[in-house]
Amino acid sequence: MNLYQSKQYIEDVVAVADLDLSWEKLRDKCMLVSGATGLVGSFLVDVILRKNQEDDLNCTVYALSRNEEKIMERFAGYCGDKHLVFIPYDIRLPLVRNDIGTVDYVLHLASNTHPIQYSKDPIGTITTNIIGLQNMLEFAVAHHAARFAFASSNEIYGENRGDAEFFDENYCGYINCNTMRAGYPESKRCGEALCQAYKAQKGLDVVIPRLTRSYGPTMLMSDTKAISQFIKNGIDGEDIVLKSAGMQYYSYAYVSDSVSGLLTILLSGKSGEAYNISDESSDIMLKELAAIIADLNGKKVVFEVPDFVEAAGYSKATKARLDGHKLLTLGWRPRYDVKSGVERTISILREIR
Repeated sequence: MNLYQSKQYIEDVVAVADLDLSWEKLRDKCMLVSGATGLVGSFLVDVILRKNQEDDLNCTVYALSRNEEKIMERFAGYCGDKHLVFIPYDIRLPLVRNDIGTVDYVLHLASNTHPIQYSKDPIGTITTNIIGLQNMLEFAVAHHAARFAFASSNEIYGENRGDAEFFDENYCGYINCNTMRAGYPESKRCGEALCQAYKAQKGLDVVIPRLTRSYGPTMLMSDTKAISQFIKNGIDGEDIVLKSAGMQYYSYAYVSDSVSGLLTILLSGKSGEAYNISDESSDIMLKELAAIIADLNGKKVVFEVPDFVEAAGYSKATKARLDGHKLLTLGWRPRYDVKSGVERTISILREIR
């Protein structure tokens, strides 16, 4: 089975497609999405294609991915759809397409987002977030985009300095830039600054959604983030493996809520502004998250010492709770708390196995 055969997954896609958003801004428009096969990007593409079917939105999606076979497989349910155009592409190379005219919206969602990638490919992590971003910004300027969205990260906040319970959009915590692991958060910070530079110098309209730790049925089984590994343990009927004391206190978001937040910012956010996509109902300590998934599956939590490569990629932040009030002023509301979101993720992934 695939995701399109899951009733629950389709319900999630329809729920976002049916939200009261400024969809008319996308009618008869074109959208280019990097990272189109990723956790967030693939769900977003499904929502737009579903909206085309439901409301004749007539929005064309140019979906970028390095692996053509992978992108064809992921969107098998839409092969032949005139509104979906596959573009095999390495984000670190300039994107020159003389066959494409105006692209109204450009969304840069491509990024190395897994701890193992941070430690095994730190150069690729940085270049995707900076060089890849600049390539997308240049493409947006050349193709007269009405708006550019750069998917940033909760990691730009660094470590909590002990002076805030929640990180609002103006918070700036500590990052030791002289480490390999700093490549991801520092390049995301630099990416945000680059977006502001293109706004000031090139007149490009930009918005910056700051995604928190997202999860959901569009995750890859190779994903090495802690929550992804817990979920994989859960669907495999295994004990949940915790590779730390589990005292990290983080914000999380189910993928449909991440995408509804992203669309809200794209369509209604103020130019030049950053917005946290988060809600307190999905804030939880890592050990409590592990316990929830273990309880759902009648298993227990076991401790395992991480190997050197794993440990090198782990975030050093112990408390990173995001303040989502700014996004709430745009009308966004989450559909799932962390418990119901995790339960739904495991249910869908079991359903399509």
